[in-house]
Amino acid sequence: MGVEIKESRVSEDDLAAMEDFVYDYLAASVENEDDGGRMRWYPWHSAEYRFNHIVNVRELAADIAEKEGADVDVVRVAALFHDIAKLDADQEVHAKEGARVARQYLETHGEYPASFVDRVCRAVERHSHTDDLADLDLESRCLVEADMLDKVGANGTALMLLRMGYEARTHMDAAEMVERVLERGRDAESRVHSDTAESIAHQRLKRVRWFREWLEGEVPGMD
Repeated sequence: MGVEIKESRVSEDDLAAMEDFVYDYLAASVENEDDGGRMRWYPWHSAEYRFNHIVNVRELAADIAEKEGADVDVVRVAALFHDIAKLDADQEVHAKEGARVARQYLETHGEYPASFVDRVCRAVERHSHTDDLADLDLESRCLVEADMLDKVGANGTALMLLRMGYEARTHMDAAEMVERVLERGRDAESRVHSDTAESIAHQRLKRVRWFREWLEGEVPGMD
């Protein structure tokens, strides 16, 4: 029985160069806007937040891919590019536009096999898939699962509380905001397909429930 040989190995230097490219692209997307940055004051719409989300998703997706037997190289690279067009394209087309940018980059930086480039771009284009994840190839599924999971748990809770500050809301509204994280987490838990992603979702939901219980125990009358 032969040993399976991967068609491509993406070095750490390659990944670092991709990271630089992605961050610079995001920053330019904000700087090039006529109004000085779409809602620049809002963390969701800054290059820094979007890049942090991308790095989080890459780590989650790589972990899921490794444990589920997917091609980790494909998943890591796709994760880096999945939201690259988020700040300069409409939500409905940002995945397709991100796949276009990824293809252009990969075809002009290095000598990646065409099949590798195709699989990366397919995952990027499909990462906004909202139907049954069983319909996706394994690498695309790992990316979608990681993208959902980054928005739940402690990280998702911190972002919701940060949002409260930007909206000038008090801590008395915290229960409502934490409940939104729980709803998002329950939705993610019901949609993920792999055992690895389901385990991560369960762990992150548990953290949010603990935080809500602590709040309720310390803030009487919390809404």
